Amino acid sequence: MKNRELFIKQLVQYIDTPVIKIITGIRRCGKSYLLKLLATTLRERGVESERIIQIDFESLSFEAYRHYRPLYDHIMERAKGLEGKVYILMDEIQEVEQWEKAIRSFAVDLDCDIYLTGSNAHMLSGELATYLTGRYVELELYPLSFREYLDFYDVEASRKSDVEDAFYEYVRYGGFPGLHQLPREEDIKSQYIKGIYNSVLLKDVVQRNSIRDPELLERVLVYIMDNIGQIFSAKRIADYLKSQGKSVGVESIYNYIAALENAMILYTAKRYDIKGKKILERMEKYFLVDQGLRYGMLGYRQNDIAQLLENIVFLELLRRGYRVHVGKEGDAEIDFIAEKKQEKLYIQVTYLLATEAVVEREYGPLTRTGDSHPKMVLSMDRIPVGVQGGITWMNLVDFLLE
Repeated sequence: MKNRELFIKQLVQYIDTPVIKIITGIRRCGKSYLLKLLATTLRERGVESERIIQIDFESLSFEAYRHYRPLYDHIMERAKGLEGKVYILMDEIQEVEQWEKAIRSFAVDLDCDIYLTGSNAHMLSGELATYLTGRYVELELYPLSFREYLDFYDVEASRKSDVEDAFYEYVRYGGFPGLHQLPREEDIKSQYIKGIYNSVLLKDVVQRNSIRDPELLERVLVYIMDNIGQIFSAKRIADYLKSQGKSVGVESIYNYIAALENAMILYTAKRYDIKGKKILERMEKYFLVDQGLRYGMLGYRQNDIAQLLENIVFLELLRRGYRVHVGKEGDAEIDFIAEKKQEKLYIQVTYLLATEAVVEREYGPLTRTGDSHPKMVLSMDRIPVGVQGGITWMNLVDFLLE
C-alpha cells in the first residue's frame, strides 16, 4: 500500500487518546484508504484483527446499520467477550441516521478508540460539538499533494524531467488518489473526475441542503471554477447570472457557497488589510479542493495555468497547517499570507517572471509591507529572476517537494 505519510503521522499521534477522531474531506480524497492504513498500523502494533471493527457505510453490506440503534447493537455484539480495547473505524458516518447517539454511547459503554470519516464538515462538527463537547478532534484530509502524487505514480523525485512531466499532468488532472489506478487516456480520467463531481454535488450539496434549483447551483459553481483565484463578490456572480437570464439574490449566492464549502468542494481565502491589520468581510477569493474538478467541467486551458498554480499552492499551505488569507497592500495584492502559530509568511505565485512588469507586480507589494516577516515568490522559472533584497525566490515545483 502507498503510504500517505503526512496524514497517517497526524492520525497515529492520537491512537489510544480519550478523544474521538474524525477525518473529514471531500468524497474520493482517500479517507477509506487512510482507515485501511490505520488498521494496518494497529495490527503492526500488536492489536488483534478481532479488536479492529471496520464499517464502510457506502457499502450495501452495512445498509442494515444506517440507523443509530441497529448500529449500536451490532457493535456491542461484536465487542462482546473481547479482551482489551476495541478499535472502531467507521467510514462515511453521515450516512447513519442519528449516528451521534451511537457514538456517544460507545464512548460511555465500551473501552474503545473511535475513528470516523465524513464528507460534510458542518454537519459533522456541528453535531459532534452538540453531543461530544470537548471529546473529539477533527483532521481534514485533502487529495494528493504533489509529493504524494509522485509516490503514487512511482516517479523518482531525483529525475527532474520525469518530475516536470508529472507536474503538468498533476496540474491538469489533479490529485484524486483513484486516478492512479486508471489507464492514462485523457477521456477515461475526465469521466472519472466528472463522476466524483456529480456524486459530491448530488449527495453532499443538493440532497443534504434540499437545494430546489440544482441547475442554478451548478451555474454558480462553474462560474467560480472559471474565475478560481480571482477576487470577486456574490453580487458579481448574481450580476453575471442575471445577464444569462437567471435571477438570484446575493444571499442565495452566499448560501450556495456555504453549502459548497461544507461539502469541502470550495475554500474561502478572505482578504487581510496589511496596513489596517484587519480581515475584510467581502470580496474574497475562492479555491477548489482539487484543480482536477475544474478540468473535469471546463477542460484544460493553457492560458489559465497561473490560476491553477495558485490553487495548488493554496491547498499545499492548508496541508502544511497554515491559515491562509489574501493580502491587500494598498491597491496591490499579495497572493497569500500564511500563518501558523507565531510564524507568518508572504507568498506570491506566478507562472513565469517573463517581463519587468511581471517582476514589479510580484515583488513590488512584498517590498512595501513594512515588516520583517519572510517573503517568497514562487514561479516555474528554473533560475532566479528579478530577485530583490530580503525576498526569496523559489521554483514552485521545488517548493511543493520541500
